[in-house]
Amino acid sequence: MRWALGWPQCPRPSGCCPAMANLLRAAATWGLFPWRGYCSRGTRGTQGQLSKGFVEALKAVVGSSHVSTAVAVREQHGHDESMHRCQPPDAVVWPQNVEQVSQLAALCYSQGVPIIPFGTGTGLEGGVCAVQGGVCINLTHMDKILELHLEDFSVVVEPGVTHKALNTRLRDSGLWFPVDPGADASLCGMVATGASGTNAVRYGTMRENVLNLEVVLPGGELLHTAGLGRHFRKSAAGYNLTGLFVGSEGTLGLITAATLRLHPAPEATVVATCAFPSVQAAVDSTVHILQAAVPVARIEFLDDVTMDACNKHSQLNCSVAPTLFLEFHGSEQVLAEQLQRAEEITQDNGAFHFSSAKEAEERSRLWAARHSAWYAVLALRPGYKGYSTDVCVPISRLPEILVQTKEDLKAQGLTGAILGHVGDGNFHCLLLVDPEDPEELHRVKAFSELLGRRALALHGTCTGEHGIGLGKRQLLQEEVGAVGMETMRRLKAMLDPRGLMNPGKVL
Repeated sequence: MRWALGWPQCPRPSGCCPAMANLLRAAATWGLFPWRGYCSRGTRGTQGQLSKGFVEALKAVVGSSHVSTAVAVREQHGHDESMHRCQPPDAVVWPQNVEQVSQLAALCYSQGVPIIPFGTGTGLEGGVCAVQGGVCINLTHMDKILELHLEDFSVVVEPGVTHKALNTRLRDSGLWFPVDPGADASLCGMVATGASGTNAVRYGTMRENVLNLEVVLPGGELLHTAGLGRHFRKSAAGYNLTGLFVGSEGTLGLITAATLRLHPAPEATVVATCAFPSVQAAVDSTVHILQAAVPVARIEFLDDVTMDACNKHSQLNCSVAPTLFLEFHGSEQVLAEQLQRAEEITQDNGAFHFSSAKEAEERSRLWAARHSAWYAVLALRPGYKGYSTDVCVPISRLPEILVQTKEDLKAQGLTGAILGHVGDGNFHCLLLVDPEDPEELHRVKAFSELLGRRALALHGTCTGEHGIGLGKRQLLQEEVGAVGMETMRRLKAMLDPRGLMNPGKVL
Protein backbone atom coordinates (compact mmCIF):
# COMPACT_ATOMS: atom_id res chain seq x y z
CA MET A 1 0.00 0.00 0.00
CA ARG A 2 1.27 3.50 -0.84
CA TRP A 3 -0.18 6.24 1.31
CA ALA A 4 -1.06 9.64 -0.16
CA LEU A 5 -0.05 13.01 1.25
CA GLY A 6 -1.51 13.36 4.68
CA TRP A 7 -0.03 10.33 6.54
CA PRO A 8 1.12 10.98 9.16
CA GLN A 9 -0.33 14.42 9.75
CA CYS A 10 2.31 15.32 12.32
CA PRO A 11 5.23 13.71 14.14
CA ARG A 12 3.24 13.47 17.40
CA PRO A 13 1.53 10.16 18.27
CA SER A 14 -1.89 11.76 18.24
CA GLY A 15 -1.51 12.58 14.55
CA CYS A 16 -0.13 9.29 13.28
CA CYS A 17 -1.42 5.89 12.30
CA PRO A 18 -1.59 3.29 15.12
CA ALA A 19 1.66 1.56 14.14
CA MET A 20 3.61 4.80 14.05
CA ALA A 21 1.95 6.04 17.22
CA ASN A 22 3.07 2.88 19.02
CA LEU A 23 6.64 3.39 17.85
CA LEU A 24 6.68 6.97 19.05
CA ARG A 25 5.12 6.05 22.39
CA ALA A 26 7.81 3.42 22.77
CA ALA A 27 10.41 6.02 21.89
CA ALA A 28 9.11 8.25 24.66
CA THR A 29 9.23 5.31 27.07
CA TRP A 30 12.86 4.65 26.08
CA GLY A 31 13.67 8.24 27.03
CA LEU A 32 14.38 9.57 23.54
CA PHE A 33 12.79 12.97 24.04
CA PRO A 34 14.14 15.60 23.54
CA TRP A 35 16.82 15.74 20.79
CA ARG A 36 19.69 15.57 23.28
CA GLY A 37 18.41 12.18 24.34
CA TYR A 38 19.15 10.46 21.05
CA CYS A 39 22.85 11.09 20.97
CA SER A 40 25.53 12.23 23.37
CA ARG A 41 28.03 14.52 21.68
CA GLY A 42 31.27 15.88 22.96
CA THR A 43 33.09 18.82 21.43
CA ARG A 44 31.70 20.52 18.36
CA GLY A 45 32.05 18.37 15.23
CA THR A 46 32.66 15.03 16.92
CA GLN A 47 30.30 12.18 16.22
CA GLY A 48 28.26 10.68 19.04
CA GLN A 49 26.32 7.48 19.36
CA LEU A 50 22.61 6.91 19.08
CA SER A 51 21.05 5.69 22.29
CA LYS A 52 20.31 1.98 22.46
CA GLY A 53 16.61 2.70 22.62
CA PHE A 54 16.64 4.73 19.42
CA VAL A 55 18.52 1.99 17.56
CA GLU A 56 15.91 -0.48 18.78
CA ALA A 57 13.20 1.82 17.41
CA LEU A 58 14.93 1.81 14.01
CA LYS A 59 15.11 -1.99 14.10
CA ALA A 60 11.42 -2.15 14.93
CA VAL A 61 10.73 -0.40 11.62
CA VAL A 62 13.06 -2.20 9.20
CA GLY A 63 14.26 -5.29 11.08
CA SER A 64 17.52 -5.90 12.92
CA SER A 65 19.40 -7.09 9.84
CA HIS A 66 18.72 -3.80 8.07
CA VAL A 67 20.28 -1.50 10.70
CA SER A 68 24.01 -1.04 11.25
CA THR A 69 26.08 1.07 13.61
CA ALA A 70 29.38 -0.62 12.66
CA VAL A 71 32.21 1.85 12.13
CA ALA A 72 33.20 0.47 8.71
CA VAL A 73 29.63 0.64 7.41
CA ARG A 74 29.12 4.16 8.74
CA GLU A 75 32.38 5.36 7.20
CA GLN A 76 31.44 3.81 3.86
CA HIS A 77 28.28 5.92 3.92
CA GLY A 78 30.02 9.09 5.12
CA HIS A 79 31.68 10.06 1.86
CA ASP A 80 31.20 10.00 -1.89
CA GLU A 81 33.68 10.28 -4.79
CA SER A 82 34.66 13.82 -3.77
CA MET A 83 37.63 14.98 -1.70
CA HIS A 84 35.43 16.17 1.14
CA ARG A 85 36.53 14.35 4.28
CA CYS A 86 34.50 11.44 5.54
CA GLN A 87 31.80 12.46 8.01
CA PRO A 88 29.95 9.26 8.91
CA PRO A 89 26.36 9.02 10.13
CA ASP A 90 25.57 7.49 13.51
CA ALA A 91 23.59 4.64 11.94
CA VAL A 92 22.72 3.26 8.51
CA VAL A 93 19.33 1.75 7.71
CA TRP A 94 18.06 -0.10 4.63
CA PRO A 95 14.28 0.28 4.22
CA GLN A 96 12.52 -2.20 1.95
CA ASN A 97 9.50 -0.13 0.94
CA VAL A 98 8.02 3.34 1.05
CA GLU A 99 6.00 2.64 4.19
CA GLN A 100 9.22 1.96 6.10
CA VAL A 101 10.82 5.13 4.69
CA SER A 102 7.82 7.10 5.90
CA GLN A 103 8.00 5.58 9.38
CA LEU A 104 11.76 6.18 9.58
CA ALA A 105 11.36 9.81 8.58
CA ALA A 106 8.60 10.39 11.13
CA LEU A 107 10.59 8.68 13.88
CA CYS A 108 13.82 10.59 13.16
CA TYR A 109 12.06 13.91 12.73
CA SER A 110 10.14 13.59 15.98
CA GLN A 111 13.45 13.11 17.80
CA GLY A 112 15.41 15.82 16.01
CA VAL A 113 17.68 13.28 14.33
CA PRO A 114 19.25 14.37 11.02
CA ILE A 115 18.28 12.32 7.94
CA ILE A 116 20.75 11.70 5.09
CA PRO A 117 19.47 9.92 1.95
CA PHE A 118 21.97 7.61 0.22
CA GLY A 119 21.94 6.04 -3.24
CA THR A 120 25.11 4.67 -4.83
CA GLY A 121 27.52 7.22 -3.36
CA THR A 122 28.83 8.42 -6.72
CA GLY A 123 28.31 12.15 -6.04
CA LEU A 124 31.14 14.66 -6.39
CA GLU A 125 30.28 17.46 -3.95
CA GLY A 126 30.06 15.75 -0.56
CA GLY A 127 26.30 15.39 -0.69
CA VAL A 128 26.18 12.34 1.60
CA CYS A 129 28.53 13.62 4.32
CA ALA A 130 26.72 13.50 7.67
CA VAL A 131 27.96 16.86 8.96
CA GLN A 132 25.71 16.63 12.04
CA GLY A 133 25.63 12.85 12.39
CA GLY A 134 22.19 11.27 12.28
CA VAL A 135 20.68 8.39 10.33
CA CYS A 136 21.70 7.53 6.77
CA ILE A 137 18.79 6.00 4.86
CA ASN A 138 20.25 3.75 2.16
CA LEU A 139 17.56 3.28 -0.49
CA THR A 140 19.31 0.70 -2.67
CA HIS A 141 17.18 -2.24 -1.47
CA MET A 142 14.17 -0.57 -3.06
CA ASP A 143 15.13 -1.60 -6.59
CA LYS A 144 11.91 -2.49 -8.40
CA ILE A 145 10.60 -1.19 -11.70
CA LEU A 146 7.05 -0.59 -10.50
CA GLU A 147 5.27 0.30 -13.75
CA LEU A 148 6.20 0.32 -17.43
CA HIS A 149 3.90 2.14 -19.85
CA LEU A 150 5.40 1.42 -23.26
CA GLU A 151 2.57 3.10 -25.16
CA ASP A 152 2.93 6.23 -23.02
CA PHE A 153 6.75 6.28 -23.10
CA SER A 154 7.03 6.32 -19.32
CA VAL A 155 8.28 4.16 -16.46
CA VAL A 156 8.03 4.27 -12.65
CA VAL A 157 11.14 3.18 -10.74
CA GLU A 158 12.13 2.85 -7.11
CA PRO A 159 15.28 4.63 -5.88
CA GLY A 160 17.55 1.59 -6.05
CA VAL A 161 17.12 1.14 -9.81
CA THR A 162 20.21 2.31 -11.67
CA HIS A 163 20.54 3.83 -15.11
CA LYS A 164 22.10 0.65 -16.53
CA ALA A 165 19.57 -1.67 -14.90
CA LEU A 166 16.67 0.25 -16.42
CA ASN A 167 18.12 0.19 -19.92
CA THR A 168 18.86 -3.53 -19.59
CA ARG A 169 15.17 -4.08 -18.80
CA LEU A 170 14.16 -1.90 -21.76
CA ARG A 171 16.55 -3.53 -24.23
CA ASP A 172 13.90 -5.39 -26.25
CA SER A 173 11.15 -2.80 -25.91
CA GLY A 174 12.31 -0.32 -28.56
CA LEU A 175 12.66 2.36 -25.88
CA TRP A 176 15.49 3.62 -23.70
CA PHE A 177 16.32 6.16 -21.01
CA PRO A 178 19.08 8.36 -22.45
CA VAL A 179 20.27 10.44 -19.48
CA ASP A 180 23.70 8.97 -18.81
CA PRO A 181 25.99 10.57 -16.19
CA GLY A 182 28.76 8.03 -16.78
CA ALA A 183 28.74 6.30 -13.41
CA ASP A 184 26.04 3.68 -12.90
CA ALA A 185 24.15 6.03 -10.62
CA SER A 186 20.74 5.35 -9.12
CA LEU A 187 17.96 7.06 -11.04
CA CYS A 188 16.41 8.76 -8.02
CA GLY A 189 19.89 9.91 -6.99
CA MET A 190 20.19 11.39 -10.47
CA VAL A 191 16.89 13.17 -9.86
CA ALA A 192 18.11 14.51 -6.52
CA THR A 193 21.29 15.95 -8.06
CA GLY A 194 19.74 17.14 -11.33
CA ALA A 195 22.15 14.92 -13.28
CA SER A 196 22.69 15.06 -17.02
CA GLY A 197 25.56 13.55 -18.99
CA THR A 198 26.68 12.83 -22.50
CA ASN A 199 23.24 12.68 -24.17
CA ALA A 200 21.87 15.93 -22.74
CA VAL A 201 22.54 17.96 -25.90
CA ARG A 202 19.77 16.03 -27.69
CA TYR A 203 17.60 14.43 -24.98
CA GLY A 204 17.87 16.91 -22.12
CA THR A 205 18.86 16.52 -18.48
CA MET A 206 16.93 14.89 -15.63
CA ARG A 207 14.89 18.08 -15.30
CA GLU A 208 13.35 17.49 -18.73
CA ASN A 209 12.84 13.77 -18.21
CA VAL A 210 11.04 13.53 -14.85
CA LEU A 211 7.23 13.45 -15.03
CA ASN A 212 6.28 12.75 -11.42
CA LEU A 213 7.91 11.98 -8.07
CA GLU A 214 6.89 10.19 -4.93
CA VAL A 215 8.56 11.96 -2.03
CA VAL A 216 8.56 11.23 1.69
CA LEU A 217 8.63 14.62 3.36
CA PRO A 218 10.66 15.16 6.55
CA GLY A 219 7.78 14.42 8.93
CA GLY A 220 6.80 11.23 7.11
CA GLU A 221 4.04 12.58 4.84
CA LEU A 222 3.89 11.16 1.33
CA LEU A 223 3.74 13.58 -1.59
CA HIS A 224 3.10 12.80 -5.26
CA THR A 225 4.37 15.92 -6.96
CA ALA A 226 2.12 15.64 -10.04
CA GLY A 227 -0.67 13.68 -8.40
CA LEU A 228 -0.98 10.00 -7.52
CA GLY A 229 -0.35 7.74 -10.54
CA ARG A 230 -0.18 10.54 -13.11
CA HIS A 231 2.28 10.37 -16.01
CA PHE A 232 1.18 13.01 -18.51
CA ARG A 233 3.59 14.64 -20.95
CA LYS A 234 2.76 18.21 -20.00
CA SER A 235 0.64 20.18 -17.58
CA ALA A 236 -0.24 23.77 -16.70
CA ALA A 237 -1.83 22.82 -13.37
CA GLY A 238 -0.50 24.69 -10.37
CA TYR A 239 3.06 25.03 -9.18
CA ASN A 240 5.75 22.76 -10.61
CA LEU A 241 6.36 20.66 -7.49
CA THR A 242 8.22 18.03 -9.48
CA GLY A 243 10.77 20.61 -10.60
CA LEU A 244 11.21 21.77 -7.00
CA PHE A 245 12.58 18.39 -5.95
CA VAL A 246 14.77 17.79 -9.02
CA GLY A 247 18.21 18.97 -7.92
CA SER A 248 17.19 19.41 -4.26
CA GLU A 249 20.06 17.12 -3.14
CA GLY A 250 18.08 15.39 -0.40
CA THR A 251 17.45 18.61 1.51
CA LEU A 252 13.66 18.67 1.09
CA GLY A 253 12.62 15.01 1.27
CA LEU A 254 13.42 11.41 0.32
CA ILE A 255 12.55 10.45 -3.25
CA THR A 256 11.02 6.95 -3.11
CA ALA A 257 9.81 6.63 -6.73
CA ALA A 258 10.27 8.52 -9.98
CA THR A 259 8.15 8.52 -13.11
CA LEU A 260 10.51 9.05 -16.03
CA ARG A 261 10.10 9.91 -19.70
CA LEU A 262 11.33 7.24 -22.13
CA HIS A 263 12.51 7.77 -25.71
CA PRO A 264 12.46 5.63 -28.86
CA ALA A 265 15.72 3.78 -29.31
CA PRO A 266 17.55 5.06 -32.41
CA GLU A 267 17.32 2.97 -35.58
CA ALA A 268 21.05 3.30 -36.17
CA THR A 269 24.01 4.93 -34.43
CA VAL A 270 27.40 6.12 -35.58
CA VAL A 271 30.32 7.51 -33.59
CA ALA A 272 33.01 9.84 -34.87
CA THR A 273 36.24 11.13 -33.39
CA CYS A 274 38.49 13.92 -34.60
CA ALA A 275 41.55 15.67 -33.22
CA PHE A 276 42.40 19.38 -33.40
CA PRO A 277 45.50 21.52 -33.26
CA SER A 278 44.13 23.57 -30.34
CA VAL A 279 41.39 23.79 -27.71
CA GLN A 280 40.01 26.82 -29.52
CA ALA A 281 39.64 24.92 -32.78
CA ALA A 282 37.82 22.00 -31.11
CA VAL A 283 35.37 24.22 -29.27
CA ASP A 284 34.78 26.42 -32.31
CA SER A 285 33.79 23.27 -34.18
CA THR A 286 31.29 22.42 -31.45
CA VAL A 287 29.65 25.83 -31.73
CA HIS A 288 29.57 25.66 -35.54
CA ILE A 289 28.03 22.15 -35.55
CA LEU A 290 25.24 23.33 -33.25
CA GLN A 291 24.72 26.53 -35.22
CA ALA A 292 24.38 24.46 -38.39
CA ALA A 293 21.54 22.51 -36.71
CA VAL A 294 23.29 19.18 -37.12
CA PRO A 295 21.21 16.98 -34.73
CA VAL A 296 24.15 15.53 -32.85
CA ALA A 297 23.22 13.17 -29.99
CA ARG A 298 26.51 13.51 -28.11
CA ILE A 299 29.44 15.86 -28.52
CA GLU A 300 32.18 15.45 -25.94
CA PHE A 301 35.43 17.37 -25.59
CA LEU A 302 38.59 15.73 -24.23
CA ASP A 303 41.81 17.73 -23.94
CA ASP A 304 45.30 16.38 -24.63
CA VAL A 305 45.87 15.29 -21.01
CA THR A 306 42.61 13.32 -21.01
CA MET A 307 43.39 11.68 -24.34
CA ASP A 308 46.83 10.62 -23.15
CA ALA A 309 45.27 9.11 -20.02
CA CYS A 310 42.52 7.32 -21.98
CA ASN A 311 45.03 5.91 -24.49
CA LYS A 312 46.99 4.36 -21.63
CA HIS A 313 44.06 3.24 -19.48
CA SER A 314 41.69 1.99 -22.17
CA GLN A 315 44.22 0.91 -24.83
CA LEU A 316 43.06 3.46 -27.40
CA ASN A 317 45.28 4.64 -30.23
CA CYS A 318 44.05 8.22 -30.59
CA SER A 319 46.07 11.37 -31.19
CA VAL A 320 47.22 13.08 -27.99
CA ALA A 321 45.52 16.34 -28.85
CA PRO A 322 42.27 18.18 -28.10
CA THR A 323 39.60 15.80 -29.38
CA LEU A 324 35.86 15.61 -29.99
CA PHE A 325 33.81 12.43 -29.60
CA LEU A 326 30.54 12.73 -31.54
CA GLU A 327 27.53 10.45 -31.84
CA PHE A 328 24.61 10.61 -34.27
CA HIS A 329 21.23 8.85 -34.12
CA GLY A 330 18.76 8.20 -36.94
CA SER A 331 18.26 6.23 -40.15
CA GLU A 332 21.19 5.06 -42.25
CA GLN A 333 20.56 7.77 -44.86
CA VAL A 334 20.23 10.55 -42.30
CA LEU A 335 23.36 9.42 -40.47
CA ALA A 336 25.43 9.60 -43.65
CA GLU A 337 24.31 13.20 -44.21
CA GLN A 338 24.97 14.20 -40.59
CA LEU A 339 28.39 12.59 -40.60
CA GLN A 340 29.40 14.32 -43.84
CA ARG A 341 28.28 17.73 -42.58
CA ALA A 342 30.10 17.30 -39.27
CA GLU A 343 33.30 16.26 -41.04
CA GLU A 344 33.15 19.33 -43.29
CA ILE A 345 32.71 21.66 -40.32
CA THR A 346 35.49 20.11 -38.26
CA GLN A 347 37.92 20.12 -41.19
CA ASP A 348 37.18 23.80 -41.75
CA ASN A 349 38.48 24.26 -38.20
CA GLY A 350 41.67 22.30 -38.80
CA ALA A 351 40.58 18.85 -37.61
CA PHE A 352 42.70 15.83 -38.48
CA HIS A 353 42.30 12.07 -38.08
CA PHE A 354 38.51 12.22 -38.52
CA SER A 355 37.20 8.66 -38.22
CA SER A 356 33.84 7.01 -37.66
CA ALA A 357 32.53 3.69 -36.37
CA LYS A 358 29.14 2.01 -36.79
CA GLU A 359 29.96 -1.34 -35.16
CA ALA A 360 28.50 -1.69 -31.67
CA GLU A 361 31.74 -3.10 -30.26
CA GLU A 362 33.87 -0.16 -31.40
CA ARG A 363 31.25 2.37 -30.29
CA SER A 364 31.08 0.77 -26.87
CA ARG A 365 34.86 0.76 -26.58
CA LEU A 366 35.09 4.48 -27.27
CA TRP A 367 32.33 5.46 -24.86
CA ALA A 368 33.65 3.11 -22.19
CA ALA A 369 36.96 4.97 -22.46
CA ARG A 370 35.16 8.31 -22.14
CA HIS A 371 33.18 7.17 -19.11
CA SER A 372 36.36 5.82 -17.51
CA ALA A 373 38.23 9.10 -17.97
CA TRP A 374 38.08 9.86 -14.22
CA TYR A 375 39.96 6.66 -13.40
CA ALA A 376 42.25 7.08 -16.39
CA VAL A 377 43.35 10.51 -15.18
CA LEU A 378 43.82 9.23 -11.61
CA ALA A 379 46.17 6.56 -12.98
CA LEU A 380 48.51 9.26 -14.30
CA ARG A 381 49.76 9.92 -10.74
CA PRO A 382 49.35 6.85 -8.51
CA GLY A 383 48.74 7.72 -4.88
CA TYR A 384 47.22 11.09 -5.68
CA LYS A 385 43.58 11.95 -5.13
CA GLY A 386 41.20 13.31 -7.71
CA TYR A 387 39.24 16.53 -7.36
CA SER A 388 36.51 17.19 -9.89
CA THR A 389 34.61 20.41 -10.45
CA ASP A 390 32.25 21.53 -13.19
CA VAL A 391 30.72 24.71 -14.59
CA CYS A 392 28.37 25.54 -17.44
CA VAL A 393 28.29 28.67 -19.61
CA PRO A 394 26.34 29.90 -22.63
CA ILE A 395 27.72 28.06 -25.63
CA SER A 396 28.97 31.28 -27.25
CA ARG A 397 31.29 31.82 -24.26
CA LEU A 398 32.59 28.25 -24.19
CA PRO A 399 35.74 28.82 -26.30
CA GLU A 400 36.76 31.76 -24.11
CA ILE A 401 36.42 29.97 -20.76
CA LEU A 402 37.98 26.70 -21.92
CA VAL A 403 41.08 28.39 -23.30
CA GLN A 404 41.41 30.53 -20.17
CA THR A 405 40.95 27.50 -17.89
CA LYS A 406 43.75 25.67 -19.67
CA GLU A 407 46.00 28.67 -19.06
CA ASP A 408 44.92 28.86 -15.40
CA LEU A 409 45.96 25.24 -14.84
CA LYS A 410 49.44 25.99 -16.17
CA ALA A 411 49.72 29.22 -14.18
CA GLN A 412 48.78 27.44 -10.95
CA GLY A 413 51.19 24.56 -11.63
CA LEU A 414 48.38 22.02 -11.34
CA THR A 415 48.09 18.66 -13.06
CA GLY A 416 44.59 18.51 -14.46
CA ALA A 417 42.45 17.39 -17.35
CA ILE A 418 39.54 19.14 -19.04
CA LEU A 419 36.65 17.26 -20.56
CA GLY A 420 32.95 17.68 -20.81
CA HIS A 421 29.59 17.85 -22.47
CA VAL A 422 30.43 20.86 -24.59
CA GLY A 423 27.25 20.55 -26.63
CA ASP A 424 25.40 22.21 -23.76
CA GLY A 425 28.25 24.38 -22.48
CA ASN A 426 29.15 22.12 -19.56
CA PHE A 427 32.68 20.92 -18.82
CA HIS A 428 34.67 19.37 -15.98
CA CYS A 429 38.16 19.84 -14.61
CA LEU A 430 39.73 16.74 -13.09
CA LEU A 431 42.65 17.76 -10.86
CA LEU A 432 45.26 15.46 -9.32
CA VAL A 433 46.19 16.42 -5.78
CA ASP A 434 48.67 15.23 -3.19
CA PRO A 435 46.44 14.96 -0.09
CA GLU A 436 49.51 15.43 2.12
CA ASP A 437 50.44 18.75 0.49
CA PRO A 438 48.39 21.55 2.11
CA GLU A 439 49.81 24.17 -0.26
CA GLU A 440 48.68 22.21 -3.31
CA LEU A 441 45.25 21.65 -1.74
CA HIS A 442 44.99 25.40 -1.24
CA ARG A 443 45.86 26.04 -4.90
CA VAL A 444 43.23 23.53 -6.02
CA LYS A 445 40.58 25.23 -3.89
CA ALA A 446 41.59 28.64 -5.24
CA PHE A 447 41.46 27.34 -8.81
CA SER A 448 37.99 25.85 -8.30
CA GLU A 449 36.64 29.11 -6.90
CA LEU A 450 38.24 31.08 -9.72
CA LEU A 451 36.68 28.78 -12.30
CA GLY A 452 33.25 29.11 -10.69
CA ARG A 453 33.46 32.90 -10.60
CA ARG A 454 34.75 33.02 -14.15
CA ALA A 455 31.67 31.06 -15.26
CA LEU A 456 29.39 33.42 -13.33
CA ALA A 457 31.06 36.43 -14.96
CA LEU A 458 30.21 34.92 -18.35
CA HIS A 459 26.51 34.57 -17.34
CA GLY A 460 26.89 30.86 -16.63
CA THR A 461 26.43 28.69 -13.54
CA CYS A 462 28.88 27.40 -10.95
CA THR A 463 27.72 23.82 -11.58
CA GLY A 464 26.10 22.19 -14.58
CA GLU A 465 25.50 18.77 -13.04
CA HIS A 466 27.56 18.00 -9.92
CA GLY A 467 25.35 20.09 -7.66
CA ILE A 468 26.15 22.43 -4.75
CA GLY A 469 26.65 19.96 -1.89
CA LEU A 470 29.18 21.19 0.65
CA GLY A 471 31.64 22.87 -1.65
CA LYS A 472 29.78 25.48 -3.68
CA ARG A 473 27.42 27.16 -1.23
CA GLN A 474 29.18 30.53 -1.43
CA LEU A 475 29.18 30.39 -5.24
CA LEU A 476 25.45 29.62 -5.20
CA GLN A 477 24.85 32.77 -3.17
CA GLU A 478 26.84 34.80 -5.69
CA GLU A 479 24.91 33.19 -8.54
CA VAL A 480 21.32 33.68 -7.40
CA GLY A 481 21.75 36.76 -5.20
CA ALA A 482 20.33 37.69 -1.81
CA VAL A 483 16.67 37.48 -2.84
CA GLY A 484 17.17 34.13 -4.51
CA MET A 485 18.89 32.70 -1.44
CA GLU A 486 16.21 34.02 0.90
CA THR A 487 13.49 32.48 -1.29
CA MET A 488 15.28 29.11 -1.14
CA ARG A 489 15.66 29.39 2.64
CA ARG A 490 11.94 30.05 3.03
CA LEU A 491 11.07 27.04 0.90
CA LYS A 492 13.44 24.91 2.94
CA ALA A 493 12.01 26.22 6.23
CA MET A 494 8.45 25.48 5.11
CA LEU A 495 9.16 21.86 4.15
CA ASP A 496 11.86 21.18 6.74
CA PRO A 497 11.30 23.61 9.66
CA ARG A 498 13.77 21.76 11.92
CA GLY A 499 16.51 21.70 9.28
CA LEU A 500 17.08 17.96 9.59
CA MET A 501 17.00 16.86 5.93
CA ASN A 502 20.61 16.44 4.80
CA PRO A 503 21.79 19.45 6.84
CA GLY A 504 24.72 21.56 5.72
CA LYS A 505 24.10 21.07 2.00
CA VAL A 506 23.09 23.64 -0.63
CA LEU A 507 22.11 26.44 1.79
